[in-house]
Amino acid sequence: MKKLLAILALSAAALGIGDLAWAQDAASAPAATAITEAAPAAAAAATDAAAPVEGAAAAASPAPTVDKGDVAWMLTSTLLVILMTIPGLALFYGGLVRAKNMLSVLMQVFVVFALIVVLWAVYGYTLAFGGGGSFIGTFDKLFLAGITKDSLADTFTAGVKIPEYVFVAFQSTFAAITCGLIVGAFAERVRFSAVLLFSVLWFTFSYLPIAHMVWFAEGLLFKDGAIDFAGGTVVHINAGVAGLVGAYLVGKRIGYGKEAMPPHSLTLTMVGASLLWVGWFGFNAGSNLEANAGAALALINTLLATAAATLSWIGGESLSKGKASMLGAASGAVAGLVAITPACGTVGPMGAIVIGLVAGIVCLWGVNGLKRMLGADDALDVFGVHGLGGILGALLTGVFTAPGLGGTGAAEFSIAHQLFVQAKGVLITIVWSAVVSLVAYKVVDLLVGLRVPEEAEREGLDITSHGETAYHN
Repeated sequence: MKKLLAILALSAAALGIGDLAWAQDAASAPAATAITEAAPAAAAAATDAAAPVEGAAAAASPAPTVDKGDVAWMLTSTLLVILMTIPGLALFYGGLVRAKNMLSVLMQVFVVFALIVVLWAVYGYTLAFGGGGSFIGTFDKLFLAGITKDSLADTFTAGVKIPEYVFVAFQSTFAAITCGLIVGAFAERVRFSAVLLFSVLWFTFSYLPIAHMVWFAEGLLFKDGAIDFAGGTVVHINAGVAGLVGAYLVGKRIGYGKEAMPPHSLTLTMVGASLLWVGWFGFNAGSNLEANAGAALALINTLLATAAATLSWIGGESLSKGKASMLGAASGAVAGLVAITPACGTVGPMGAIVIGLVAGIVCLWGVNGLKRMLGADDALDVFGVHGLGGILGALLTGVFTAPGLGGTGAAEFSIAHQLFVQAKGVLITIVWSAVVSLVAYKVVDLLVGLRVPEEAEREGLDITSHGETAYHN
């Protein structure tokens, strides 16, 4: 009981901001290996390009081990992240908009996913994980140059590898869903061409540098010791800030604040939220890169935090509005998923429950009180859930990673120091994403225009942008 009280007290005191990158240095590769260090959510990925080695050095270097179970788990995790994006995120967002804009949201998420996956293979992977210094990678692996079916990537365990193609594919889904998340902020009034052009610019100049800084061994935030196991900073804060900037620059929907704009299908939103929850196990537990106890820890933390956030959100709704809603339950689940993402591999199960409970209440305030204070029409609450939830989760990662609170931190782990490191990383991410987003939106507005004409918005983007409708009477 004392331990639980201590956890609750510390979590309450820690409410603020902070998230970042946790990554372990992968063991040095043998002298016969050309290494490119990287990390998906803490791990360092390396490419084995077999080079000739002479004499005793070759004999002394242990052969790398590729476990079929690890490979199978990473293939499955990659598929799970695709599931959480299409159809998960697409249906979650689609159900929240009005019926006349349903297909436009599905189309935006679907095509953005496809676009970013291709760009990842062309130049994204090399700039994020293909060498480099503190801020960005190199072009050494442009068009996946030098990567073959025999190339290997490191895991958390020395000498244990996975095929690099698996790592490339897994990381491509992270980049794609991050860009897809932003769509919700300016839904129902943005040009389709603007969404695609913005996604290219923002992916190139915001996602890739932040991913490199947080997850690459030589990255600025990685070297600081920031903890971000599965993307709280790289994915959620990054996307949340971009969404908020977009909501301001695209402008409010016609009739916003004057007429009701209820979700057209909470049934589909619930289906989407459920797919997100299922797929998130690949997102979080897959970031462990191995099918072992580390993946099990990330999985149970993801399960518990999400359940706790669902309960706290609807509990807060009941107290403030008198009723618990299906929309609240779905939103609470997503808030818990977001908040636990940076912490899932380093905190204990009781810490995960506390993070979830706090996230549900804080994000409930984020989509109500904070949203009114900001005055932006963030249509599907990208910042209120992903931005704010990511910030909260990042900071609490610095608290509950402490071994005294059930975390996996070293004996000398300092909460105060880690909180400082986490907060520094959060602030860098916020500023970087905000500046890149502002410039990108302005460029897009000049080239193709951000917003559809008023008549098109009133009629609905399904017909005016895509020439089809989601439903027929």
